[in-house]
Parts: sequence; structure tokens; C-alpha cells
Amino acid sequence: MIIGIPKEVMPGEYRVSASPETVALMVKEGWHVLVEAGAGEGAYYHDPQYIEAGAEIVTDVQDLYDRAQMILKVKEPLENTNTGKHEVDMMHEGQYLITFIHPAAPANHAMVKRMAAKGIISLTLDGVPRISRAQNLDALTSMSTCAGYKGILLAANYLPRFMPQIFTAVGMIKPVNVLVIGTGVGGLQALATAKRLGAVTYAADIRPDASEQAMSLGAKVIDLGVPAEQAIGEGGYAQQLPHETLLKEREVLAKHVPDMDIIFCSALVPGELAPVLITEDMVKSMRPGSVIVDISIDQGGNCEITPPGEVEVKHHVTCVGIKNIPGLLPTSSTWMFSQNIFNFAKYIIKGDEIVLDRDDEIIQKTLVTIGGELVHKGALEAIAQDK
Repeated sequence: MIIGIPKEVMPGEYRVSASPETVALMVKEGWHVLVEAGAGEGAYYHDPQYIEAGAEIVTDVQDLYDRAQMILKVKEPLENTNTGKHEVDMMHEGQYLITFIHPAAPANHAMVKRMAAKGIISLTLDGVPRISRAQNLDALTSMSTCAGYKGILLAANYLPRFMPQIFTAVGMIKPVNVLVIGTGVGGLQALATAKRLGAVTYAADIRPDASEQAMSLGAKVIDLGVPAEQAIGEGGYAQQLPHETLLKEREVLAKHVPDMDIIFCSALVPGELAPVLITEDMVKSMRPGSVIVDISIDQGGNCEITPPGEVEVKHHVTCVGIKNIPGLLPTSSTWMFSQNIFNFAKYIIKGDEIVLDRDDEIIQKTLVTIGGELVHKGALEAIAQDK
């Protein structure tokens, strides 16, 4: 089994899909691992470490794509400016790809169709179901952990005030207030990090279990008044609320927003645009110098005026819309991601063959293209809505 690990081509992406540690695990499985020269430099994993782990370093990335049976990546296939080719065009029929594809996103519709037409068999990590036997494959959860931690550090950097309570010769400085909206994996990590930095923490989530977990971390929970039957969808995720309920949720939040120094937004609904919970008027009500970090920006954002991919000061509030926060923590995020993707590859490689059980829930939820067809349910529904 020949595995290819190319260098990520997205500008500013420093993660890589394999660490020297996971390369050693692959070699132990009997796989031959091709690593593009310099692929791990951004994550502080260097070529000699990969060689020591048993990898072959390849300088020509097209050679890597030509030889590999399976490609492991972090981001979806993109244009490689060094070769002048799109990564899909560098792949070949019957080749397997495991990465974050986000196939339902409109920006990726043309790309997934091209993969299907080329006969590429692709599986997307953002489709891994949150079930017990898939926990060690769940890269989305791993990256949410990174985003929660690093997102709060970003907020602390942009905040013009101390985070913790400070006692000085000229008086006491009170700790800041941090509100986390959406206490899934990323939100809980954000709460824990803010607490460690000395902030007073508040949490808001429409799901009772999520609120209870936030309370266990010492957060003061804001009751949004949403009935559980409206709040909880498949797999315990939040579901889209009726417009009238969403308006009431905003009314509750509007009473607390002026008291917050940092608002961390991470409320998501699977397969839907993120709910807008912080309006522009609410931003105007915040103290000058406050910070909003919106990690739900890939799905539109929870704040009405978060700038996608940018950091801007609006109404004297710093709005952070950075899209690849886990990539700002490249060593730790690579270590976690590489473990997840190795476990996924091991899950489907049986001896010298790759076996996809189409009746398996994990394969059903992650399979995007196979046999010249696009088969991902979410992508098909999203493409149908485009027409």
C-alpha cells in the first residue's frame, strides 16, 4: 500500500496530514509512505524526522500523486501554484483521497464533480459521525479543540485590557467577562481556556446537556428559553430554530452582550448556515475595545458583521473572522489530525486492499465520490438547490 503525503497548497496552511510519529505507525502496518519534501516544515516537522520514521521524501509532487494509491491531505483539493495544476488534475482514476472536503459548500461543488468525473474515490473527514466507534477518527472534534483554545488566545491578544483580576499599588483591576455562545467541543475548550486565564465566564447554548457541561467548567449559564424539543436534532446536535424562536433567543442575548468584554461564537447547525445570534445593534452596545471571535464563520458566522477571513474593528469592537484558527497552532493540530487520519486509513485498509463497506455508517457519512459518481447526500441536496 503506497500512501502519499503532499504539502498543503492553501496559503497560510501550515498543517500536514502526517507527523513522523504516524509515518512510523504506517510503516509498521507495512505501508510505503511518500512525503513531499518540506511538507511538514510549517508544523516544525522536518524531512530528516520523516526519513528516520521510514518515509521516502519526494521532491516532485506529481511523482508522488502518480505513485500513491491513497492521498492523505488536510484541506480539499486546490490549485497548486507551484505546478500550475489543480490537485484534482494531478490525481488519477481509482486513487483514494481522505481529507476535509466540505462537499456541500457551494465553493466546492465544481471540484467534487471533477473528482467524480475523474474516477477518484474520496472520503471527507467532516462527515465522520459522532458515534463511539468513530471517536478516534473524528478530526472535526480535534480541530474544534484547537480552535477553542487558540480562539481565546487571539481574543486575549486583541483585548486592550488584562484578562484576570489584577491587584496593583494604584487599585484593583476587575477580571473581564467572556461569553461563549455554543458549548460544543470548541466552545467548552474556549470556556476552559478563558477560565485558566482568569476571566469570569458565561455560556449560552440551546441544548440542556451542553449547558450542563458548561456549568461543570464554572461558567454562569444564560438560559435562552428554547424548549428542548426545538433545540436538539439528530445525534444531539443543535437544530435550526423557527424564526420566532430565534428572535426571542436574540432578545435574551441582547440583555447580556453589553456586559461582555469577549464573545466567542461557535454555534453551528450541521448542514445549515450558522444562526445569526449577534446583530450589528448588539455589537454597537458593547464596550469600546471588546472582542468578538467567530469560529462559525465558515458557515456564515454567528455575528451579523463578522468579516470572513479578516480581522476588522467595527463600532470600536474587534471582530475576528479568521477561517483557519487550528492552522495557527500547527504542531499540536497536526499531531491530533495526523492521528485521526491514520486511524481512518487503517479502518479501511485491510491487508493489501482498501475495503469500503457501503452499509457501514462511517463510510455512508464520509464517502463523497466513487465509481465516477457523486454520492454524498449533503452535496447532492446542496447542488440540487443551486439549480
